[in-house]
Amino acid sequence: MDNPLDQVIARDPRFKPEAYVFVHDALGHTWARLDHRRHVTGRELLDGIKDLALKRYGPMARAVLNSWGVRTTDDFGTIVFHLVDAELLSKTEEDRIEDFHAVYDFNDAFVRSYDIAGPGTREPG
Repeated sequence: MDNPLDQVIARDPRFKPEAYVFVHDALGHTWARLDHRRHVTGRELLDGIKDLALKRYGPMARAVLNSWGVRTTDDFGTIVFHLVDAELLSKTEEDRIEDFHAVYDFNDAFVRSYDIAGPGTREPG
């Protein structure tokens, strides 16, 4: 088991490999949305994760993430910090796992924000 990602998954099998790959993809997606490549904050990454999930999976985004074991933004924080511990991502001294705590509700982000008009629209009320 020489692959660092395999080692991460073996230590904490709560999340499927697809969740880790998706976080990596979302980081690239987040960088592409910036004027220049730089370190992104936990909040910026979570916004990129939400945007990419809605683009890729539409109204099924929450179900897809749930199938990977990801149910909250805290889960994404755990994944990110597992990747940091495995030296597959880096962090600054200011980055904390708490940056990912309850940033948005998955039902609001992936169900209510997706209606007939598509991602990013909100229901009234």
